[in-house]
Parts: sequence; C-alpha cells; structure tokens
Amino acid sequence: MKTDQELKNDILAELRWEPSVNAEQIGVEVKDGIVTLAGHVNSYVEKWAAEQAVQKISGVRALAVEMDVKLPGLSQRNDADVARSADSALEWATNLPKDSIKIQVEGGWVSLTGDVEWEYQRREAEGAVRNLMGVKGINNNISIKSAVSVRGVKVEITEALKRRAIIDSQKITVEVHGADVTLSGTVDNWAERELAMHSAWSAAGVKNVQNNIIVSY
Repeated sequence: MKTDQELKNDILAELRWEPSVNAEQIGVEVKDGIVTLAGHVNSYVEKWAAEQAVQKISGVRALAVEMDVKLPGLSQRNDADVARSADSALEWATNLPKDSIKIQVEGGWVSLTGDVEWEYQRREAEGAVRNLMGVKGINNNISIKSAVSVRGVKVEITEALKRRAIIDSQKITVEVHGADVTLSGTVDNWAERELAMHSAWSAAGVKNVQNNIIVSY
C-alpha cells in the first residue's frame, strides 16, 4: 500500500513523463488516496491528458479536477470559429451517423447533443472536438437510443470482465434497471475500476453507468 507521499511522487513523475503536459503548471495534492489536480493549463487536451495520466497510477482511489484552461493569445478563437471547426470535425468522423450531433459553443465550452446507437460513438464525437484550437471544455450530452435486453446486458458485462482479466471480477456486482447499469464492489486499482466501467459501456443499449466500485487502499 502506498503512502500519500509515495502516491504523489508517482503522479508527479508520470505528469513529467507525459510529453503533452506541462507538469510545472499543475499542482498535486493527495489525501487518503484521493488526488486533487489544480492550476492552469494551456489547452483542454492538456487538461484531459493530465487526468488520463493520473488515472494510470496504481493507488489512486478518486480524482478531483480543479484545473482551469487559460488559452494563450495565439490559441484564442471566437465561439463561431470553434463551432465551425467542431462541425467540420464531426462531419469527418467515420463512425458517426450524418447530422446526428448538434453543437453549441459558449465561452469556448462545446456542448454536444443528439442520439447515437453506441457509447463508443459518444466517445468518438467528444474525441473529434477535443483537440480543436480554442476549446476550453466539453459537455457531452449525447444520448444512446438502442433498445436493451436486461438479462443480456448483465451477461455481456460479466463475461467481458472475466475476459479482460480483472482477477477479482467476482467481487464486482452488476445491476441493470432498464438501460441503466450500476456497478459496485471493490478492485485493486483505478485502472481496473475504469476497465469495469468501459466494459459496462460497451454493452449494446446502455445509456447510463453508475460506477460505485471502490478502489481498495
């Protein structure tokens, strides 16, 4: 079991290792395995990369993000320009039905709405606009409209957890109500928690995943 200081040292080392992140601009605090990131970054994709880097570290129980995106002068763009770029990026995304996503931009924050069949399509839409210049944040409000078989979804998720080598998969409980999935139980690290959630989202028709899995510490 890592101490908070050991965990903090690992996180700082990972942030310095990640080339898309300026670790000097990010503050890290750790208490009882709960990590808080603060400071200012130059782009939304840098903020996202910092979050992803922290989630790779074993011992992280939860992550609070208090970073602000402050775009440097050359990266400043008005909302109309960001909206046009986002529309073009979504148009070129191969796995998205044409005209399925609506875009709204306010203060550099991009809001995505619409309906798709799968969770990976929601992620692809978000990924398509994440790297655009001028984006300060993303609200992904895209809905999934597929029909769900409750028993089928539970079996699919359980089998996926077994296939993906989560050793204590039997400690994870899967509950399905309509198109909503609730995960509970314990795992050994944050990566396993995220893998369990990804497995749930990969089942056809799932519209919401409540991840109550606790990382043992």
